[in-house]
Amino acid sequence: MNLILNRKVTFRDLGLVDYQKGWDYQEELFRNVVAVKISNRKVAEDLQQPTPNYLLFCEHPHVYTLGKSGDANNLLLQEKALEGANARFYRINRGGDITYHGPGQIVGYPILDLDNFFTDIHKYLRLLEEAVINTLAEFEVKAGRIDGLTGVWIDFDNRKSARKICALGVRSSRWVTMHGFAFNVNTNLDYFNHIVPCGIADKDVTSLARELGYEPDMAVVKKTLLRHLAKLFDMELITENVKMV
Repeated sequence: MNLILNRKVTFRDLGLVDYQKGWDYQEELFRNVVAVKISNRKVAEDLQQPTPNYLLFCEHPHVYTLGKSGDANNLLLQEKALEGANARFYRINRGGDITYHGPGQIVGYPILDLDNFFTDIHKYLRLLEEAVINTLAEFEVKAGRIDGLTGVWIDFDNRKSARKICALGVRSSRWVTMHGFAFNVNTNLDYFNHIVPCGIADKDVTSLARELGYEPDMAVVKKTLLRHLAKLFDMELITENVKMV
């Protein structure tokens, strides 16, 4: 366990970034946090260093990602047809099945040492969901959870009409997290027609824009979501500007 609790979280909005570059960047931050934890176990308590925490927001060009427990058959396009759809496909090391990322979607990647907060993955997932639910409430959109299904849903109390607005898929090692959530704001939902989203064939996908009937300001949605994440996790946010090249 980390004996020097650090609730400071460096927030970086990466903008529109290639999925592979974003993944590599996550991996780099993840490895650095884990390295600090390993180093702390080898030294006296008074020589230990606080582990850093990061929260990344970004958007990706059109891409499909398949979690390590997912079924490749849930990609309905042949991989050679992806080019025609202007999309790419990656098998990655998070949990969950297949999902889509694209412009108009807030993709959140928390790289947190949960020893700084709480060591409970179930609670971690529920708080990510709660931040999105609270954000939607500020736009007068009612959202919630469905038992047995991860993510955030509209019409969550009616399984026949329920539609997912935010997907989750995370990885954790030594209580350090990576990957995270994908929140459909002004997303082109047509791209979900090429997959069985999250491996769930009988549920629709939606976006905040579809529910509102207009496209909300992404900057306002991001600011609102960030505020709720900081409150729920008791984070002290430190904003940094980073330009991905």
